[in-house]
Amino acid sequence: MGILQRLVAQTITAEAFKPYGQLILPSDDGKGFDESDAQLDLSQGTPRFYIMRLPHRGRCFHKITRHVRCTQCLGSLGGKYWFLAVCPPSEALVPDLSQMRVFQIFGDRFVKLEKGTWHAGPYFDEPSMDFYNLELSNTNVIDHFTHDFLKSHELQFEIV
Repeated sequence: MGILQRLVAQTITAEAFKPYGQLILPSDDGKGFDESDAQLDLSQGTPRFYIMRLPHRGRCFHKITRHVRCTQCLGSLGGKYWFLAVCPPSEALVPDLSQMRVFQIFGDRFVKLEKGTWHAGPYFDEPSMDFYNLELSNTNVIDHFTHDFLKSHELQFEIV
C-alpha cells in the first residue's frame, strides 16, 4: 500500500496555476486574441479535440503523467468542479514533489497545461463526468510519460 500523503486542494487562480500552465476564464464574444486566451502549441502533430467520459475513481492516486510534445487543455462539461494534481514541467524523469499542488477547478473555466507539465486527474466526486480534451491525436501513444510514486517511493496521494 505504501505511505499515504494527503494533499490539500486549493481553489485555482491564474497566478497560482502559472508555473503549470494557464487558467482560462470565460470572455465576451468578439474579444480579440490576447494573453488571456490559451497559448497553444499543437504544432507537432494533428490536434485532437474530443469529449472524454471518465468514471469516478476516487481522490487517490500514485501515478503522474506528462506530455512533452504539446500543450493540453482540459475542462469539465456540465458546470461541476473537479481536481487536478500538477508538478511544473522539467527535464527530469521524476517530478519535483516539493512543487506538487492540487487545484479545485470550477466548471465554467478550463486549464491549459504547458508542455511537460506533470498531471494526475481529473478527479471528481460525481459518479462520472465528461471533459473536453485538446491534445494531439497520438499524445497517449507516443507522448505519454508516467512516473509511479508507489514503485519509486512507496508513496500515494489523497486529495482532501
